[in-house]
Formats: sequence, C-alpha cells, structure tokens
Amino acid sequence: MVAISHEQVERRAEWDEIAFPAPALTPAQTQACADILAELAGEGRPVLLHGVTGSGKTEVYLQIIKRVLDQGKQALVLVPEIALTPQTVSRFGSRFGESIAVLHSGLSDGERHDEWWRIFRGEAEVVIGARSAVFAPLKRLGLIVIDEEHEGTYKQSEGSIRYHTRAVAEKRAELAGALVVLGSATPSVESYHRAIAGTYRLVSLPERVEQRPLPKVELVDMRVEFEAGNRSMLSRSLHQALQHVLQRQEQAIILLNRRGFSAFVLCRECGHVLQCENCSVSMTYHKADGKMHCHYCTARQELPEKCPNCASRYLRQFGVGTEQVQEVLKKMFPQAEIKRMDADTTRRKGAHRAILKSFAAGRTHILIGTQMVAKGLDFPNVTLVGVLSADLSLNLPDIRASERTFQLLTQVAGRAGRGDRPGRVIIQCYDPAHFAIQAAKEHDYRRFFRQEISFRRQMGYPPFAELVRILCTGPEGAAEKHIRQIGKFLKDNGVTQDQLYGPAPAPIGKIKGRHRWQIVLKGDVHHLLPNLPVPGNNVHVAIDVDPLFLL
Repeated sequence: MVAISHEQVERRAEWDEIAFPAPALTPAQTQACADILAELAGEGRPVLLHGVTGSGKTEVYLQIIKRVLDQGKQALVLVPEIALTPQTVSRFGSRFGESIAVLHSGLSDGERHDEWWRIFRGEAEVVIGARSAVFAPLKRLGLIVIDEEHEGTYKQSEGSIRYHTRAVAEKRAELAGALVVLGSATPSVESYHRAIAGTYRLVSLPERVEQRPLPKVELVDMRVEFEAGNRSMLSRSLHQALQHVLQRQEQAIILLNRRGFSAFVLCRECGHVLQCENCSVSMTYHKADGKMHCHYCTARQELPEKCPNCASRYLRQFGVGTEQVQEVLKKMFPQAEIKRMDADTTRRKGAHRAILKSFAAGRTHILIGTQMVAKGLDFPNVTLVGVLSADLSLNLPDIRASERTFQLLTQVAGRAGRGDRPGRVIIQCYDPAHFAIQAAKEHDYRRFFRQEISFRRQMGYPPFAELVRILCTGPEGAAEKHIRQIGKFLKDNGVTQDQLYGPAPAPIGKIKGRHRWQIVLKGDVHHLLPNLPVPGNNVHVAIDVDPLFLL
C-alpha cells in the first residue's frame, strides 16, 4: 500500500556548531548585567554598553537575552557586517540551539523566505542579522541588541528609503515595550554624548576578561622609514614582528582599507590619471584579472599600453591595495598560508565563512583585509595586528574623518592578544601626532571624545545641530540648475547663510554617468523639506537627514 503525503521542508541558514560554554562572569560583567536588567524592569531607557575590546560584551548580551527569553519574549541581535554573522551565529547557536534565526543579504531567496516565515510564526526566539533585520516580524519583542553600534553600515544611505538602524530600533522598542542595548568599544560621538546627558544609560566594562592586558601599540612614522632607505610597504618593525609570529606558530592580521592591487595608474610624462568614464574617480588596477576597475559603477577596462592623453608608454601604478599586499607577503614569507578578505574575495556565497573557518582552524597564518577584519573577530591565537596607511581616512572631506580613523584603529588593535599570549599592534602612518591616532595608541576613548566633542561644539556639528544633505543627480547642467533652484527656495524661506552650505558639486562629482550637486543644511529645517521644488525629468533629489557620509 502506498500513501501520498505532503511535507514542507524548510531551508535553514548554516553555521558551524562550536561549543561556547557559559563562562563565570567577571565582577564588571555581573554589574553590567544587573544595570541592564534594572533598566529593563524600570524606565526602559536605551543602554549604551561601553566596553573595551575583549571585555566580554557578547557574554553580557547572552545573559540578558536568556532573561528575556525566560519572560516569554524574543530578542533581536544586529551586527554591522555579514562577515561577522558566521561567528556570531555559532556563538549564539551553541547557547540557544535551533531557536535562532538568521537574516542577512548573503542568504539565498529561499533561505530568506523560510527564515522570515519561521520568525513570523513565532518559532524563532532569537533573530540575528544585519541592518535590514531590524524589520524582522517579531511579535513578542523584548530586546534589541545593536553590536558595534558605531558602524556606518547601520545607516541606509542609498535608495528611496533612508534610515538609521538605531533610530528604527529605538522606535520599535518604544512601540513594543522592549529595551535597546547599544554595544561598542568605540561608541559613536552622538551615542556617547546622549549617554553622558542621561538620554541613554551608560554601562561600562573597563577591562578585558581574565584581566588580560590590552595590546601594546607602536606607531611607526613612514617618513622616517623612507629617510632610512626603506622603500618597502612594510616597516622594519612590522617585517620583524611577522617573522617572530610565524616562528612561534601564532597568527597575524594585516589591515589596509583599500582593495585592489594599485590605487591608480598615472602617466609619468604628462601626469594624467586614468579615470572611470562614468564616475569622477580614478580606476583601480586589479592584477587578478589584469583590468582597471571602478569601485563605484563596477565598470572594467583593459590596462592601456599608452597614455590616452599624450600617447606616452610611461604608465605606472601607484598606491597599494590588499591584493598587492598579499602578493608581497607571499614572496617575503613563502612558507606561510596567507589569505585575503575584502569585497573581491567574499563575493561568492559562503566565502566569509570559509575564510574565517580556515583562520580559526589555524590553517591560515596571516589574514589580510579591509575594514571587515577590524570588526568583532575573536581569535585567541592572533598576537599581532599590523595597520598599513593608517591615516588614509584622515584626509577625506568629511566631518567624521577623525572619528572613523580612531574607531577603525582601536577596533582592529583589539583583535590582538585576546588569548593567553599578549598582543602587539604596529600602526604605520605619516601623521603619528594626530590626536585620533594618539588616542588609539593608548586605547583611550575618553581622550578622543573630549577633543572631538570640543571641535563639534565649536563648529556646530552633530550632536549639537542636525545636518541635512540634499543631493541632486542628473544630466550635466540639469542637476546644477535644479539644486540652485532649491538653494533659492531655501533662502527665500528664511534659511540663513550660516545654515546653508552650497549649492556646490559633491566631492565625487559624477557617479554612474550622473552629475552630482548638493546642499548641506544645518539646524531645524524639517518644515521646509516637503515643499522643495519638484525636479524635472531625469533629475533625482535625495534628502538624507543626519547623513553619515558626505562624499
């Protein structure tokens, strides 16, 4: 006898099943849990958990989540990068088993569909995901954790709907009667200012677990290296430190926040830099396919034999990217297994997981990467972190350049010395006296905050005033014409000269063939935004309140 039946088989996101037993809490962790639970049972203010790298913030999250689940409620845990998801899911999966669900853009459509419905039906008690998971359909929401809350990836800055995950989370928590916990070793200036003002509750973890010391940070002035005859991308100190790490069978992380092989190609005869035809940016050379890439519109072209401007053959590559670092290190240390983690090596599904799994198993000795290697990774055998061109981001035309530099350096430094062996960090730069770099050297957030908040107060920048960016894109001439109409409208309606910056071309004047003009407003101008002049055909206006990026 044959019986026909229907059974629904759901696809599940995969993770490595690794045992993470609950450790005994340190006194600081115990106090942090008590403070957060008091807020959960009391006023319900958002909590800023400020803990140095390696202080055990994740264990605090796990303890609080367990208490929330015991109350019959659900928890949402947000991480800034897909790269962090495998390690985070493994950690939470070992504690909460099949009751977790995962949501991020790295899932297939089928996996995302099935996870969403599991959450909607209430079968998942803990949801882990990136930015968009803040909209997960949790019906018994009791807690939202935003890990590494300072990260810019929490801001949706493209498309027709622009939002900051933190603001959405706070509104969801308010509607659901839930608590928001923001965690970071380097909180955003705005969040820390709110904590000092009492809008958030400030909870601190000032030391690493088991009283492990923070890694010693050494600054190397590359101008001195050049004067000493060192033309290598590695300082003598970093080269020697890598040798020692490999000899001791330890691991190292090298950060360079620039992918590709060479940053740009320049003609040494006329000075022409090869640029993208669609964007106002230089093309980046990638040796893997031997082509020039645009990192904004994904255009590719062959490396020309002659300069398109003067027909000279003296084309040379300048600037170092992660691809070139990997090639150089393989020549220096042929016995070492060296992998690279950036946007080029992690395009395929599961690539993040495979790279990190190899590193966790010790099969990879040196991991090279862009900023994704600076966030949340916890590998006890990493005793050395090297940073190349640490002051790259200081020169960007952005009010948050110093903040991002401090955060990146402090975060990546925190990857070293998380096990039983002490860590060492070597930061190569050309401006070691800059206050952001000096504060990162000392792992001193308060020192950085005091100087940065003074500058923000003096200039009237966030958190002391709100910024609004109006970006107009379109054909050449049309975008400029319309942004000037908007500028005239704003002035006619009372916006003063010290509130209005522009109209002016955006720092990157053209992307994907569309010219870009912008106005940046300071202060309360919300009442004017709905009545801005309507753009004509093929002209688009984007309004970004509290923009994190102004390029």
